[in-house]
Amino acid sequence: MDKIFGSLKSLLKLNTVVIESHVFRLHYRATVIVLLAFSILVTSRQYIGDPIDCISRDDIPSKLLDNFCWIHSTFSVDSAWHKKVGEEVPYPGVDKYTPGENRKYHAYYQWVCFVLFLQSMLFYIPRYFWKMMEGGKMRHIILGLNNPIMSQDKKDENRKILVDYLHENMGNHKFYALWYFICESANFINVVGQMYLIDAFLGGEFSSYGTKVISFTGWDWAVRYDPMIKVFPRLTKCTFHRYGSSGDVQRHDAMCILPINIINEKIYIFLWFWFIILAVLSALIVAFHIVVFFWPQSRFLLLRSRARLTRPDYLDIVVRKCSHSDWFVLYLLYKNIDSLNYRDLIADLARKLERKAIDMS
Repeated sequence: MDKIFGSLKSLLKLNTVVIESHVFRLHYRATVIVLLAFSILVTSRQYIGDPIDCISRDDIPSKLLDNFCWIHSTFSVDSAWHKKVGEEVPYPGVDKYTPGENRKYHAYYQWVCFVLFLQSMLFYIPRYFWKMMEGGKMRHIILGLNNPIMSQDKKDENRKILVDYLHENMGNHKFYALWYFICESANFINVVGQMYLIDAFLGGEFSSYGTKVISFTGWDWAVRYDPMIKVFPRLTKCTFHRYGSSGDVQRHDAMCILPINIINEKIYIFLWFWFIILAVLSALIVAFHIVVFFWPQSRFLLLRSRARLTRPDYLDIVVRKCSHSDWFVLYLLYKNIDSLNYRDLIADLARKLERKAIDMS
């Protein structure tokens, strides 16, 4: 397992500076790692073996038949899904095909690893864009104040520099906060769009896949068949044509076992639930930023609930004087700076803002 997934260890490295929410990190870190791990897993023959094995009573070489059916896809017969297994059909969806019957082709399994890899890249794009637009600003302005062990002189000096920066740049962080909101919104759009992408990839089966699996346990055993098998059949049919000895076209029916679908069905049931949870959390984060933008009092309440060491009167002065974008910078600073240093930072900034108000009056 270490050989297979060892290359993903570098993605587990935690950042020392926080520039986004926990939900944002679920997108570009947890989801990307999961999708890449799944992409590697479905290509690992060590655990799956051959992805397809086809059998036929004719004299067609088995390796040739496997390669042909893998490339040209297999199919299930729609009318065979509800027939009794062992009496009418050998397996759900597998039956003798007669011209005119509806067949459902399964051509996705060749592309699962590539689609999963593409999805992982799409989940990382908002993070890449935000990191590029953020430009290391937060890393530079915290000035080591995230370290609780620092000499008092150095701490006072760095805090004064940061207070001066915040005071002189009030109102100049609009694009900083705007780009972050755009990236958080892009996360929500991306996860919803990817649900539609998988649904199209699986022939319209993904949207109801999870609900069918949940309801599966409550079905009557007399009519019960696993919905995961319908979406990811383990046994399918394949038709191979070739010239016979007399020059006529011969048709050969084969049954194909797809061990890879044992993995695929588990992967996509996990992704169904994961994407639903991620979409809900992302929608809540977008709603959170909208509320904070239009309800200024919430900014004070949020910082007050987290930075409990700060004096409420000082915090109130700072929040009332700050715009939404300035508050966003203070919110990120709270996530990165030691709590004692943050308390002193708010106090110094409040005094500086009060002196400015007195001087202007």
